[in-house]
Amino acid sequence: MNVLWKLSTPLWRHISTSSSRLKKCERLFKVHSSVAEALAGQQPVVALESTIITHGMPYPRNLSTAKEVEAMVRAEGVTPATVAVLEGMVHVGLSEDELDFLACSKTALKVSRRDLPYVISKGLSGGTTVSGTMIAAHRAGIPVFVTGGIGGVHRDGENSLDVSADLSELGRTPIAVVSAGVKSILDIGRTLEFLETQGVCVATYGETKSFPAFFSRESGFTAPYNVLNAEEAADLIVGMLSLGLQSGLLLAVPIPVKHAAVGQQIEGAIQIAVAEARQKGITGKYVTPFILQRVSELTEGQSLQANIALIHNNAKVGSQIARALSERLQKTEYRAQGGSQIHEEKNQGSQSRTVRRIQSPFTQITLILGWFYGQTNPGSVFQSFGGVGRNVADCLSRLGHKPLFISAIGTDSHSDAVLNYCKHMDTRAVRRLQGLRTATYCAVITESGELNLGLGDMDIHSQIKEQYVSQYEEHLSSASLLVLDGNIPVSTIDYVCSLAKKHSIPVWYEPTDADKACKPFVSESWKALTYTSPNLAELCTMNQTLLLPTPKVLPSSLEDVLGSAAALSRPLLEHLCCVMVTLGALGVLVCGEHDSGTVNLQPQKHNRKGRLCAMYYPALMVRSEETVNVSGAGDSLAGGVMAGILQEQDTDTCVHMGLLAARLSLFSPHPIAPCLTADIIRPDRAHAWPWPKPTCIWMES
Repeated sequence: MNVLWKLSTPLWRHISTSSSRLKKCERLFKVHSSVAEALAGQQPVVALESTIITHGMPYPRNLSTAKEVEAMVRAEGVTPATVAVLEGMVHVGLSEDELDFLACSKTALKVSRRDLPYVISKGLSGGTTVSGTMIAAHRAGIPVFVTGGIGGVHRDGENSLDVSADLSELGRTPIAVVSAGVKSILDIGRTLEFLETQGVCVATYGETKSFPAFFSRESGFTAPYNVLNAEEAADLIVGMLSLGLQSGLLLAVPIPVKHAAVGQQIEGAIQIAVAEARQKGITGKYVTPFILQRVSELTEGQSLQANIALIHNNAKVGSQIARALSERLQKTEYRAQGGSQIHEEKNQGSQSRTVRRIQSPFTQITLILGWFYGQTNPGSVFQSFGGVGRNVADCLSRLGHKPLFISAIGTDSHSDAVLNYCKHMDTRAVRRLQGLRTATYCAVITESGELNLGLGDMDIHSQIKEQYVSQYEEHLSSASLLVLDGNIPVSTIDYVCSLAKKHSIPVWYEPTDADKACKPFVSESWKALTYTSPNLAELCTMNQTLLLPTPKVLPSSLEDVLGSAAALSRPLLEHLCCVMVTLGALGVLVCGEHDSGTVNLQPQKHNRKGRLCAMYYPALMVRSEETVNVSGAGDSLAGGVMAGILQEQDTDTCVHMGLLAARLSLFSPHPIAPCLTADIIRPDRAHAWPWPKPTCIWMES
């Protein structure tokens, strides 16, 4: 399907974080689409380590066990995210082919925190240990991680200083680790003392505080706390996350009772294997693999079966905890898209805004925003590529369409960066103008991801003239949809509208702000529009330009907002097919011709005959602390709806696709989430969400 866009220039948006660090981080981390979708939808996810695949079991048992564990997690309604390093890139979630590759690899390394820089720099592959998996899970925003058993302080560790990196990682990474305690080959007493020093909360899972020792339900040591079930464990994790602690949580799950007897026999074999390891002088990271292999031989495979049973049990318990945690988080500190929470405090007569640390999928960003007269304040900067027109074209490109992006940029350093980032888009109609500056937009973003202050250098927009755009008249005349960005000159808007009217091509007008919303309405051009997606302030400007009455003060309550939006949309519907009023935190109001209980979004080839109506769709709910940036949500919404219209989907599906795309945008520092794909917002998934039924706000009698 040919889709042609008449859009304005790209914008270079500056957000408070580190540009180079974030870009490098994104190149080193890859989140599987199923994991990204679950995280974006606030659905439970469990991280899984991969050294058990690369170093814990022989092939093909390692592969079958990995697939069994993932299946058990899915059976509990949770998304598994097996973590590994593949050819120098950290993967959070693996495909079947990637699991196969890892299980068969003869050269896979054991990757802990210490090993990550080397493995990545050399483009190598490996299984991540507890500490390596915790790092990746935390970067991806996954709070629960399931493993077999953690490392600890080795026997004679007070002399050898042989202490697992797992313990220090638990002391500095806020992840809940579900394990079967600590292997009995370690000094469990000193391990618990070390965890206390690191500030790690330790609790057993069940009715007793007796700390387990992997194959044994009891180690002879007592944990400081215990939780009885998944709900209590979830409450404990919520407490940790709410406090903003930078230390983790260890939940020790004893081996199931039916395997405990075999566990005691295995303990005897472990003691023999430990003695043999000492005799052979085996130390460091080679100790555990040697002992596991030797114990398997001494027990004739019984240890392997018990190990698998133990891992299965941990996966089940961890998944139940993750699901309970997800339910807890959905009940607390939620807000709709676009909401804002800013704590203000006075500082020597000037205003400052204090913000807290937030987490994005691949990096932690500390936003420090303030206005202090006569002084420089600490902060960080992130560069991304925006602009309403570019954003919508980006969104559609990621959703499987290939819109032609008509725009203009300068010949400065920014222009090369823009074109390089937009390689996935059709930019052959982007004009490079000598001696002019690429449009640049500096935005100060609040802690909740909202725009607080913006400064724009937009002079180049005036160069997107009718004479240049007319070079693409053949493309314009055969397009399925034309989209106009409000930044372009009025004369260019008039030209495109006249051409669209002549060839009966639907036009979508995106007003970029209240001042520019009037452009098509200063002439008869607006009558050629098919769709527009203003916010309430922009809708007021459109009505004022048509000399229609508008409210002096914008309403605040939901009921008044919806009533005002419907009333202001009504005059535009004399010629437009649909007015989609974006309401930020409140959702979206879709106004147009009534058809089968909703609004007909398909362009009309004939005069309207049906009644008009307005349908209200509430916004998807999002936890405030996970919102990174809301500035691209509206453009993602519009792009998702356009994709649905071009696919001739029903209205509910179109709006749901748009809302899912907008939700994904909220979790990304980029206006259009790089992980956005057609698969993530495809119609059957849009229908699978527990959407509230849209409400009819107004219908013409």
